[in-house]
Amino acid sequence: MERGTDIARAVAVLRRGGLVAFPTETVYGLGADASRDDAVARIFAVKGRPRAHPLIVHLAEGAHLDDWAIEIPDVARRLAAAAWPGPLTIILKRGPRVALATTGGADTVGLRVPAHPVAQALLRAFGGGIAAPSANRFGAVSPTTAEHVVADLGEDVDYVLDGGACEVGVESTIVDLSRGRAVLLRPGGLARAAIEAITGPLAVADVAAPAAPGTLASHYAPRAQVIAVAPADVPREVAAARGRVAVLAPASAFLAWPELGAIAHHLPDDVAGMARELYAALRDLDASGVDVVIAALPPAAGLGEAVGDRLLRAAGPRKNET
Repeated sequence: MERGTDIARAVAVLRRGGLVAFPTETVYGLGADASRDDAVARIFAVKGRPRAHPLIVHLAEGAHLDDWAIEIPDVARRLAAAAWPGPLTIILKRGPRVALATTGGADTVGLRVPAHPVAQALLRAFGGGIAAPSANRFGAVSPTTAEHVVADLGEDVDYVLDGGACEVGVESTIVDLSRGRAVLLRPGGLARAAIEAITGPLAVADVAAPAAPGTLASHYAPRAQVIAVAPADVPREVAAARGRVAVLAPASAFLAWPELGAIAHHLPDDVAGMARELYAALRDLDASGVDVVIAALPPAAGLGEAVGDRLLRAAGPRKNET
């Protein structure tokens, strides 16, 4: 495994069917040529990811949706024009250029244009789509620095393109527009209100919704047990927990808990800061050897919806990770 800032080196790896970890504004992705089944198959093998769990195709700014999707509704074009580059993935009917392995065999594909200058430089130089889930083992905490990628995947990655820490810190919002209405499949780095200003109210995912990344009951999980509760319930959960216990909450929340009897890990009080630092905090708590993390859920507004979603999935039943 090599690590550096050489775009040409990363492009050469992708063109020979290799794997490149690269930064986006959300998290680091584990990328391969989205048009090659053999290259994409390596992503699933390295992550330990189920083959039916689809990947997102990352595109350069200015890429044509029609090169990657078919039957594109007008609302998808309007949403893409307003939100890209940015932390939004749009689900559409798959075009023939997308390798079937990328979509997990489905007839839909998730497309996004990341808003990170290094990701954009890579995509422009590569000249194609890069299929990329988060650059970590399946079900675990997503990486927001190159160091996280190296710690998780080591020699299983051919090249790690280092672009510093990710600015948003949680994955993209996923909206399905493949079935004639706008459906929210995963909250993420673009808040619901910004999307609904273009699409109208987002519907709730139903049983016929396309499969989407990061929507299992258990995901984004550290080794420690996570218990996600309303702030008012934190003291009760701390009292009931066993082993080495930590509390993950906004800094101001600890003012109400002067004698909590647990390790305090402060997050920023603003939801953008919470999102940016969430995954690094979970990794730090794992590294400290805690057994249980009691996490205070933020209000489900703006980016708080995505932060709460990640914490609840981190607290989900671990049997679903496989």
